[in-house]
Amino acid sequence: MILLGTAAGGGFPQWNCACALCDRARRGELSPRSQECVAVSGNSRDWWLLNASPDIRAQLLTTPALRPGPGPRDTPVRGVLLTDAELDHTLGLTILRGAAGPTVYAAAPVLDALETSMPLRGLLDRYAPWTWQDITPPGSIELAGGLRVGSCPISAKAPKYAAAAPPNDHWVIALRIEDPATGGSLVYAPCLATWPADLDALLTSATCALVDGTFFGAAELGTAVRSPDSDAGQSLMGHVPVAGHGGTLAALARHPRLRRIYTHLNNTNPLLDPASPASALVQQAGVEVLADGSEFTV
Repeated sequence: MILLGTAAGGGFPQWNCACALCDRARRGELSPRSQECVAVSGNSRDWWLLNASPDIRAQLLTTPALRPGPGPRDTPVRGVLLTDAELDHTLGLTILRGAAGPTVYAAAPVLDALETSMPLRGLLDRYAPWTWQDITPPGSIELAGGLRVGSCPISAKAPKYAAAAPPNDHWVIALRIEDPATGGSLVYAPCLATWPADLDALLTSATCALVDGTFFGAAELGTAVRSPDSDAGQSLMGHVPVAGHGGTLAALARHPRLRRIYTHLNNTNPLLDPASPASALVQQAGVEVLADGSEFTV
């Protein structure tokens, strides 16, 4: 598995943000991060993207395992698995236009939104036919390269551009990716509006979890942008904070044998600073914050 990007929408530093952390990143004091995306493979030849960030071109170019060849148009990227329909997880599909026959897996409301509210499917199919496959639970799918994937509904939060779409509990899903050859499994949940009981059940049988670390604290965004509203719309974004009662750090403490990693870090998150008290707290709890480009086996 390769962490191609670990930042939330807009990346780090964010182009229109002059918060303290973004300023430090521009001065070279903190490492920049591209927008969240992961590559997984069961055989190191057939690779699958978990979400498709707007930064996908640069991410592919800087990752040797994902470079094209041996033929002039060959690529090891077989397709994409989407956890939701948010722009920062889907706009990268446009960069992949013209690819020969990739498969995109997503839940039914996401597939519908990409055909109606934001008609990327029709646009991309004009360049080269793609396969669009429903991964709405229950059940599982087999991926080229030997991986097996199941999913779990996480949230009914639709993206802003699809606000008029019918309600559906499968707008946001978590993915469970298993390698039958090793017995290892990854739970991937970069967007958590709450912590559902089904997620605990999913983590019980996993060996690694890559979960939503967007905001460290409940009032973080409002403080960083000096908003009179301490929440600053943070709760509406669909991300439960790391710290505090009901936060993801407390929830992850119920799974101490699991390798636990935060991703999708917002540009206001103090976890972006490895020397911050927030980073020390998370490290003491046994949860990791890894850099872009990190590679490991589950």
